[in-house]
Amino acid sequence: MGLFLIAIVGGAVGQSQGSPLQSLVHQGKNALDAGDFALAAINFEQAFVIAPENLEVNRGLLLSYLQEKRLAEAEKVGQQAISHWPQDAQLHHWLGLAYFKDGQDAKALESLRKSETLDGNRFDSHFDLALLLLSQKNYSEAAIELEKSETMEPKYPLAHVLLGRAYLNTNRTLLAIAQFQTALHLDPNIYLGHYHLGFAYASLGRNQEAIAEYKKEMTHDSRNQTVLYQLGHCLLEIGDANSALPYLRAAVELGPQDEDAAYDLGKALVLQGDAKAAVPILQHAAQLKPGDPSPHYQLARAFEKLSRQDEAQREFQVFTELKQAQPATGGMASGRAQ
Repeated sequence: MGLFLIAIVGGAVGQSQGSPLQSLVHQGKNALDAGDFALAAINFEQAFVIAPENLEVNRGLLLSYLQEKRLAEAEKVGQQAISHWPQDAQLHHWLGLAYFKDGQDAKALESLRKSETLDGNRFDSHFDLALLLLSQKNYSEAAIELEKSETMEPKYPLAHVLLGRAYLNTNRTLLAIAQFQTALHLDPNIYLGHYHLGFAYASLGRNQEAIAEYKKEMTHDSRNQTVLYQLGHCLLEIGDANSALPYLRAAVELGPQDEDAAYDLGKALVLQGDAKAAVPILQHAAQLKPGDPSPHYQLARAFEKLSRQDEAQREFQVFTELKQAQPATGGMASGRAQ
């Protein structure tokens, strides 16, 4: 999980320059900066023996354990430290991240909100809280936190991508597009930036623009199953089944349990006149999602093209029964077959 962590331990150790405690803290901070979290933990553990009630030492030990993914130890240190310094925003923040990484979302949310309350002027407090809210699919509140973080770090591309995703999931598609465009302006190679922009375009029916963005994403990651599927799907939507086929084949190869990819591949094969090849793929799609009527509709068409009328009639019957069993509002699955 890509959490935005600031590996700076602030405060004074309260010892004379060159003392054993000062030396251990200095070495611990250097190890953190170098990414050697195990060595940092050793230094701060030794410093903790000397000065267990020193704020800087407790911060360093908590961060070292957090970065080393020793989450139970990080939580213990964080809880004890907060009992001594209940108003320290950084302790609450890092303890919240330890809970988050440990899957304790309720405790993580409480700690991260407390950190934000104590110090609302930190980019990482808003950003990490937004990550938790996004993981909980609480897109509206995540957007609020990301908007705050953007005012503090307007040139951080990932924040724009995540805010775009939050907007997209709260039906603010035009705002989402603007955020994705900003992220790509800041970093043209940001991971999945073109994909998210393409998906936003596709959600508005702007399939040609979506296809262009998906193809740009493919230049960065040609084996991303989701991008392959969405590119093939958009091509199929504009009636270009021939161009869609290689992308859909690759998507099914990489994601054999993806019912949507299997359905689209089967449909494309039917449209291209290869009903024989479509049948086993559509049967697989139907098995993956038994309640979806759409594969049965395409199977009926494929069997008709193969002059297997009894099987075609049976699939039409299954399609009709499943279609009638769906809610009156229908949905994506029922809409496919029309």
